[in-house]
Amino acid sequence: MEPQKPIKRTPLYDLHLALGGKIVPFAGYEMPVQYPLGVMGEHLHTRSKAGLFDVSHMGQAKLTAAAPGQDAAALFEQLVPGGIQTLKEGHMRYTQLTDETGGIRDDLMATRFGDRLWLVVNAACKDDDFAHIAAALDGQARLEIADRALLALQGPAASDVLATLLPASADLRFMQAVWASWSLPNSETQVDILISRCGYTGEDGFELSIAPEHAEVLARTLLAHDEVEPIGLGARDSLRLEAGLCLYGHDIDLTTSPAEADLLWSVPKRRREEANFPGAEAINQQINGGVAKKRVGILPEGRAPAREGTPIESPSGEPLGQITSGGFGPTLGGPLAMGYVPAAFSQPDTPVQLIVRGKTLPARVVAMPFVPQNYRKG
Repeated sequence: MEPQKPIKRTPLYDLHLALGGKIVPFAGYEMPVQYPLGVMGEHLHTRSKAGLFDVSHMGQAKLTAAAPGQDAAALFEQLVPGGIQTLKEGHMRYTQLTDETGGIRDDLMATRFGDRLWLVVNAACKDDDFAHIAAALDGQARLEIADRALLALQGPAASDVLATLLPASADLRFMQAVWASWSLPNSETQVDILISRCGYTGEDGFELSIAPEHAEVLARTLLAHDEVEPIGLGARDSLRLEAGLCLYGHDIDLTTSPAEADLLWSVPKRRREEANFPGAEAINQQINGGVAKKRVGILPEGRAPAREGTPIESPSGEPLGQITSGGFGPTLGGPLAMGYVPAAFSQPDTPVQLIVRGKTLPARVVAMPFVPQNYRKG
């Protein structure tokens, strides 16, 4: 029996306690699942104003080519199906680390700065991800793990709030990033912050990477705005679910490919044709011949939520699959879920049924997102 790894805390742990956060273990960290406002209130506040999330448990790293004149983006394409070489300066892209079967090791964000990449990976996978990247590109590239905090400010008021602190944020559009300097309050000290216009709520918003010793003062400065409330993991999950976004280890993993997960929009034509990334042959076979199963949105009838693991059946009782994420959507005003079904059952409006606490619940397949996304693209 392997010894349990000690649970970690982010640089904002003491602030979570001071704000009344309810702490739970998550991905090896003690994290706030909710605050006194409650999951429903936090969710709706983020949709209407701005929510501040601690995502410092995520992994951050810089990838640099080992030899002068080489491009880290070209090297990184050996490991992912995304179009990384075509990234412009300060632009970012969503992609996945795949294995030889086309399964997903993890999903991540890559941002280009010159001939270097800035990577952000999921907390539960970060140690394995970084070891995998370093080993696969050994001698070709250097991976430097960054000891930095990460905050996410999300919601329609996020842009105006952040512009008062970091004017450079106002010039960014969705999936763009910039390094900026911030003057600490009541100090002449300047600190560097990586501002990325992205997030995982479906709302316009930003992620802010900062040295850990300055994370709390940044968080408190943002929370001093009336529009901003602290938001926990509970609302983060319901927000991303309404936006139709995958959660690694639940909706995607080594048993699912980008084609099955409905993520082919992240695999451009050039990469499909080059077929020089792990799992390319398997993924191209799925593109050309179709997939056996596909991730879909599901709307249950009534008010009872269908949680992860809920069986999905055809109307005649044939087993189809399982719910991978499910719950109540506060903005939607009812239950919602996603899961995998055979391709023949993946079209919108296809009737299915769910087995919730031993009872049969009618449901139907729907297109995602469940709630319109509000990214600032223009």
